[in-house]
Amino acid sequence: MKGPATAAAETSAEAQGDVSVDVEAAADLAASPEMRLWLRLSACAVLIGARLRSRLRDEFSTTQPRFDLLCLLDRQPEGLTMGELSKRMMVTNGNVTGIVERLSADGLVTRAAASNDRRMQFVRITPEGSALAQAIAAAQRRWLAELMEGMPHGDVVQLMGLLGKLKNTVRGGGVRG
Repeated sequence: MKGPATAAAETSAEAQGDVSVDVEAAADLAASPEMRLWLRLSACAVLIGARLRSRLRDEFSTTQPRFDLLCLLDRQPEGLTMGELSKRMMVTNGNVTGIVERLSADGLVTRAAASNDRRMQFVRITPEGSALAQAIAAAQRRWLAELMEGMPHGDVVQLMGLLGKLKNTVRGGGVRG
């Protein structure tokens, strides 16, 4: 059964021609401020992520995980092991293997066995991979600026500060830990 806030949000969205009501809009108005904040953060992350993924696909024919891996390697020109990449990307070794294989086939990274342990593979970015990572990073900065151009700069700076406090609070486990 839908609560009054959910029904009102859906009715309002339908009246505006938006049938894709997000989770925040459907939240119960009686929800705690913490719950509403979490839902708003989630909605913003989903909206921004979808726009960035779409632009990556349309303008660079690539995906966010491929770009993330290229960026990691671009900051570590000596290379990283497959295990290190997996940890830093917070994905399984199998995911990293698939991404590295495709990037290698495209000439954007190379793989080589470590000299001290042939079972361990180092992945390094190629000059072409580095150029692509830097081009995408510049494009993402532009895309984000476009997405947020309706927000005054001072609001962006203030929001960064507040989210930094939230991040530190959450990282510390809150007061109760």
